[in-house]
Amino acid sequence: MNVMDIFETMEYGPAPESATPALQWIKEHQPFGLFINNQWVAPASGQYLESINPANGKPLAQVAAANSADVDAAVAAARAAFESWGKTPGHVRARYMYAIARHIQKHSRLLAVLESLDNGKTIRETRDLDIPLVARHFYYHAGWAQLMSSELPGYEPVGVVGQIIPWNFPLLMLAWKIAPAVAMGNTVVLKPARYTSLTALKFAEIVQEVGLPAGVVNILTGEASQVGEALVRHPDVNKIAFTGSTDVGRSIRRATAGSGKKLSLELGGKSPFVVFDDADLDSVVEGVVDAIWFNQGQVCCAGSRLLVQEDVADSLISKLRVRMEKLRLGDPLDKAVDMGAIVSPGQLKEIQRLVAQGVEEGADMWQPSWACPTEGYFFPPTLFTNVSPATTIAQVEIFGPVLVSMTFRTPAEAVALANNTRYGLAASVWSENINLALDVAPKIKAGSVWINCTNMFDASSGFGGYRESGFGREGGKEGLYEYVRPAWEAQERSKQASSTNGAATPGDKALHGTQPVLSGDDDEQANGHNVWRAGDESGFTAALPPIDRTPKMFIKGKQVRPDSGYSCDVVDPQQRVIGQVGEGNRKDVRNAVEAAHAASGWAAGTTHNRAQILYYIAENLEVRENEFARRIVQQTGRRLADAHEEVQAAISRLFSYAAWADKYEGAIHRPPLRGVVLAMNEAIGVIGMATPDEYPLLGFVSLVAPAIAMGNTVIVIPSQRSPLSATDCYQVFETSDLPDGVVNIVTGERDALCQVLADHEDVDAMWYFGSADGSKQVELASAGNMKRTWVNYGHARNWLDSEQGEGEEFLRESTQVKNIWVPYGE
Repeated sequence: MNVMDIFETMEYGPAPESATPALQWIKEHQPFGLFINNQWVAPASGQYLESINPANGKPLAQVAAANSADVDAAVAAARAAFESWGKTPGHVRARYMYAIARHIQKHSRLLAVLESLDNGKTIRETRDLDIPLVARHFYYHAGWAQLMSSELPGYEPVGVVGQIIPWNFPLLMLAWKIAPAVAMGNTVVLKPARYTSLTALKFAEIVQEVGLPAGVVNILTGEASQVGEALVRHPDVNKIAFTGSTDVGRSIRRATAGSGKKLSLELGGKSPFVVFDDADLDSVVEGVVDAIWFNQGQVCCAGSRLLVQEDVADSLISKLRVRMEKLRLGDPLDKAVDMGAIVSPGQLKEIQRLVAQGVEEGADMWQPSWACPTEGYFFPPTLFTNVSPATTIAQVEIFGPVLVSMTFRTPAEAVALANNTRYGLAASVWSENINLALDVAPKIKAGSVWINCTNMFDASSGFGGYRESGFGREGGKEGLYEYVRPAWEAQERSKQASSTNGAATPGDKALHGTQPVLSGDDDEQANGHNVWRAGDESGFTAALPPIDRTPKMFIKGKQVRPDSGYSCDVVDPQQRVIGQVGEGNRKDVRNAVEAAHAASGWAAGTTHNRAQILYYIAENLEVRENEFARRIVQQTGRRLADAHEEVQAAISRLFSYAAWADKYEGAIHRPPLRGVVLAMNEAIGVIGMATPDEYPLLGFVSLVAPAIAMGNTVIVIPSQRSPLSATDCYQVFETSDLPDGVVNIVTGERDALCQVLADHEDVDAMWYFGSADGSKQVELASAGNMKRTWVNYGHARNWLDSEQGEGEEFLRESTQVKNIWVPYGE
């Protein structure tokens, strides 16, 4: 056969990668121990697990099976190391990170082969994508370690971090987790996936090689039920970072509720791959190959839902079938192979079950004519057409090489189909019309959107989801905030813990106050007795009784009576009744959520318009300063001067967020590719919030203002003790051009109403500033739809302090980052 014959036939020629060095390394380290405090130790149980090569089903290695005793030892080592590592200068941490990156590059081929042997993915993917990205993450975060003191002033590391990673990108997920955590000064206990521990154990050797201080990184292998469970529930772990299934993420949310642990979750996905009729269909075909058959479809952001404009659907499907016929599936160590093995027999059975269910539900299945290898765990690329959007295979994450195809007519229909999922991790949009692509991308509810490309990742650009795909970001500056906390938090809580001798904290003073320093008419007015006196002809002077004023709910821009028909008393510090407010119930919350959704156009308006309305609210509040100040005195018993200070602080907050409305703009990232990444700060959607008892007006404004400034709509449960400052605000809103439904106020029993809001499937986030018990209940209830939460665990803030009561922390909680990847060039 001559060269021209080969060129014509393109016959498959094997190009095997040698596994000998990797197998020799495994042999030398058998059985693998646990990595605790920079030492290799035997598991407390004395038990080991078998790691299997999925390409042939044969045993590969013996790895230690850790249990709760090992978790205790690792956490203790991490806690001891944190005492010094957390104070280590950023430059020193940067040097260690740089050294790790260099050593990863030195061992790159060994790591790539180990990953292919252990996971079943092709050597092309591990060699050309995974390992280079691992090194990139450590280089990138070495820079952030160096810059932390100047770029994140006022922040400190959270402490000991528990990290649990999946089996689909074993070493890359390790890098995503460990690099930012260690760069920010935290110490880590990491649990690799049960099936794929080998590259994590090689990484532990690298940690030893570079001389990273003992206890900074600890790695525990074993079953999730033993190690993961103990790590999540450990009282000395300050944060959990988890990547995996939504069901497990939901369990972790419930397990950590009320514990005060920070939590970031990167969960499942059912990502749309949207193709418009002007797209380059040949490029689309290759994009689909990368989207769903990359790593055998075992990718959380896999483009598993193909949405094609009707008039090009048949043409694209035909091209896809031709391309699928030429895909090569086989030995992952063969450099000419496109698809490797499924990670385990259990995962293979789950894929087979869901494919069979798709056929049973009426979809048309197509697979290439060639057969899979008989040895190992393999599944062919699969295409479903004639799929209804409500079928199981269109809604459930299959986590395998299975693509479902649907059609649409208009861009609006494409967006509706794309968002017809409980997930929101990623999306891909294909069109030669960049105007159309950039119009559609922000409308898709997903954390990453790729334009005319797919599965693009870089350390500079955060990755994470919306909805049941989790919350938090990994990568970019936004990912650093998952591993730090405001320095004032520890200081403030230390003060609160030490005030056991009766000394009052700022929050205590705001809540309980002192007797009002007023006299004469001021005292009468402050206590609600607005006296008007008239004299008759006999000279007798009588006081007219005040006109009754009963605050109502504020829903959809209207004052409405509570559905229950009941009211509850509001009392002053001397337990005198000073008014009543409506007792809200589940139906009132439902109406408020519907109103908030109906006002979703608020986010689409201009930032300038939102700023102007916030300024207008501040202007109208200032006109009524005396009235609001006296209302604060009436409810809290504080000095009138203090109340005026609170009103002025609330006006200042409104000005601050009016200023931020058109300036909190996101960023442009420059990853190492021809193109840019637009990091857009998007509104979360509908936010439920419970405002604090201390500072009844300022606490209300400090939460509502940043949320609506960023384009959210809100349902507010005001202070149960002092709700009248919030209900007085709706008159200000009515005269300030605030659109109906942007702010909705439901009064009543705070924790009961918060439970309803946190349970509500159409509420996107929940903020709670109240008791420790209430914080726990909100976090527990939020697991239903994996909504974001922001709670105070019963720790009061000093809302007058601008460091604690306003700033970028509030803006970050009001937004989620969407990264839109835009490649360019011919």
